[in-house]
Amino acid sequence: MTRSIGWTVAGIAIAFALSACGERPQVIEYKQGTYQGKRDEQAWTGPPWNGNRTEWVTAIRVRNQYQNEFKRTN
Repeated sequence: MTRSIGWTVAGIAIAFALSACGERPQVIEYKQGTYQGKRDEQAWTGPPWNGNRTEWVTAIRVRNQYQNEFKRTN
């Protein structure tokens, strides 16, 4: 009796472990009206820049400076 319970528990554990091996498809679905935007838009056309290219360029430069190790250590 205890051996059959042990095999049942082991079978359930193996089934549970193998259920995590599945892979979901990684396809991007673009939705209209969301923050995702469309593929053919420029980066600065969406929020929060709303078409202000110079503000977008400034934000990218500032972000890049924070990622510069020489600037961060001094």
